Amino acid sequence: MMRKAIFRGLCFRGLYLRGLWLCCIAFSSLAIGAVHEVKDGESIQAAVAKAKAGDTIKVFPGTYHETIYVDKDDISLIGIVENGEWPHLDGEKILNDAILYSGNGFSVEWFKITKYKGNAIMGQSGNNFSIRNNWVIDTGLYGIFPEFGHNGLIENNILSGIEDAAIYVGMSDYIDVRNNQVFDNVAGIEVENSRHVLVEGNVARNNTGGILVFITPGLPIKSSYDAIVRRNFVTNNNTPNFAIPGSLVAGIPSGTGILVMSGDKVVIEDNIITGNNTGGIIVTSGDFVTEVASDKDSDPHSDQVEIRNNVMFDNGNDPDGEMKLLMLSKFSTKGPDILAYQSATEKERGSCISRREAYRSYGLEEWADCDAPTVRAADAVASASDIGTTRQLTTKMLEAPADPRIITADASGAEVVYNGICAGCHAYNVRLIGPPALVIQAQYGDDAQAIADYVAKPVRRRPDFPSMPPQGHISEEMRLLVAEYMLGLDG
Repeated sequence: MMRKAIFRGLCFRGLYLRGLWLCCIAFSSLAIGAVHEVKDGESIQAAVAKAKAGDTIKVFPGTYHETIYVDKDDISLIGIVENGEWPHLDGEKILNDAILYSGNGFSVEWFKITKYKGNAIMGQSGNNFSIRNNWVIDTGLYGIFPEFGHNGLIENNILSGIEDAAIYVGMSDYIDVRNNQVFDNVAGIEVENSRHVLVEGNVARNNTGGILVFITPGLPIKSSYDAIVRRNFVTNNNTPNFAIPGSLVAGIPSGTGILVMSGDKVVIEDNIITGNNTGGIIVTSGDFVTEVASDKDSDPHSDQVEIRNNVMFDNGNDPDGEMKLLMLSKFSTKGPDILAYQSATEKERGSCISRREAYRSYGLEEWADCDAPTVRAADAVASASDIGTTRQLTTKMLEAPADPRIITADASGAEVVYNGICAGCHAYNVRLIGPPALVIQAQYGDDAQAIADYVAKPVRRRPDFPSMPPQGHISEEMRLLVAEYMLGLDG
């Protein structure tokens, strides 16, 4: 009876998804997989080592000082909260990462994660993931960071005190980011070089920038398109930028509500955007926050952006940095509700806005009115009032699970590992959190073995970059293959 109740509950919570399959996966795991219990003073990683595909690991309240790496498929890591006490992963500002997963079908719920130097939860090429109901505080560079994953859900998490992005969807496809709270971070939610993403129902407040849709040049995935930013509260994102100097997000002006930089086919719809001192919505090209070299394979302009039916007020009261200079050049001391700031012409490359008279805006003269059906009309099938909107679309996740990613011990597998682990910090010619691949190539020449040895036990060598997380969980053979792949990159 208990399992039937759990199944009904899971399916009820998941009905809004085409991913009803997610419930079925969860139920099948409960029905056929073993349950491993971890109590305070025991090792979570030891339980992972014993687990098999389909198993559930239940972690009871206590404080756990460890890094957990899950390289197996269909593992559920579930925290048990009792009498207000959580299972607490505490990195003590010594450990780099709390949870790393490369397995497919991974889920993690109900953990408190604090004081790591790198990431709270990082996906390394794992598909079909679910990250829900976690509480993340001060975990260094990133909070929740799925990298190079397909088909995932990030829901009902609370994140604060992150130096880069609290939720960072990197080079991933078919992702829902729902009902999270992100505050007191540099970037609240960042969608970077990703496609088919729904960002809905989140509260982004008191960050430097609330919600960002980016293309970062120099990454293996060259595009970022088909993102819907809908029904979010984006308020008072005026926290001074405390990112690592020289990093990409260090250029985000404090007071930015929603920023679209080079992203295409982005819909910003039905949000409440208020109290952001630089601007409510900024749509711009790739040189807005950085002067990095362009990527010949990436279009720097933001095309086919649709801004629909947002409630916006009290934005632009104290523009930051270059935005202040831009506004002064327009004989204004206030920033905009909406700013289009890019060199694109061609009627601003297919972009449109509804109710433009309701907003204080600059640079939208060439934008069309999008009160009539446009590129998103195909997503709407209900009432006349919904025509041209996304309101009938419920998810960007796939109707069925994505194919499991298989990492083979060859050059093809090395490419997957590089994209899922390395590229998020080491773009080809762009400084991110780590030095660019070009710099690494110049430093090591053709000595792949030296790179493979270093990444297993890295030592901080440069004060202008943070410590690299150790990658000793990757086999020696694969580390060497990845090093050879990196040294062979040419753009």
